Amino acid sequence: MTMSGENRNARDQVPAPPDAQRAWSTSVDLRTPDGTMDCRVFSPPGDQRWPAVVFYFDAFGIRPDACDMAIRLAGYGYVVAMPNLYYRTGAFSPFSAATAFKDPSERERLTTLIRSIDNAKVMRDTDAILRFLAGHASVRGDRVGCVGYCLGGQFALSAAGTFPNRVAAAASIHGVALATDRPDSPHLLLNRTRAQLYIAVAEVDSDFLPAEAATLNAALEKAGASHAMEIYPGTKHGFAVNGRLVYDRNAAERTWQRLAELFGGALQ
Repeated sequence: MTMSGENRNARDQVPAPPDAQRAWSTSVDLRTPDGTMDCRVFSPPGDQRWPAVVFYFDAFGIRPDACDMAIRLAGYGYVVAMPNLYYRTGAFSPFSAATAFKDPSERERLTTLIRSIDNAKVMRDTDAILRFLAGHASVRGDRVGCVGYCLGGQFALSAAGTFPNRVAAAASIHGVALATDRPDSPHLLLNRTRAQLYIAVAEVDSDFLPAEAATLNAALEKAGASHAMEIYPGTKHGFAVNGRLVYDRNAAERTWQRLAELFGGALQ
């Protein structure tokens, strides 16, 4: 099903995450076939157990703005795992999402990190995360959610197809490379998924053109996947991420509503 953001505004009453300010985080090291991956884990307070969500960051990696988003998601009642997918290149200084592409040296540094990963590598990483979450004392159940922003959108959808018995819901928020001609394109895995899927699309996005959106939608329909693809009018690529110059608060808040609906229905 494809929808426009203009059609659902009446439902845009974003629930306040009551425990967002009290969510706490830890860092863990996970062994993968490619080395040791550090991972931030954000949990609601208290000693009860919660469903888990894997959070795939955008191109700029783990940074305060991304952590704030993970904390907010944890506040809705989820254990949120945010892996450092760039661990293969070693430690790196945080990027500013507002200026990284304007500075040639920063752009080159960022490009090197982006090129260090692909779907196959990240799915190996995801397997390690799922194994970790399965044994986490605060996690309830073995079905998880996935959400990815920009670069991470493709990994959220790939995880839904790669781990159909584990991923119950997956969201791509202005994701890129969702339906390409590469053999590891996420849309080629959709016939395996059992997850509920949500795809948020910026109206103006040179990284996800209408032809790619059409290919993705056709694959979703052919697979019979439970899904919604929503175009956000007047937005640009990156609109939902704190710290981006194109950040659109109203549209970003609507994505939070969609995530609350998606994960609440599939995991809670």
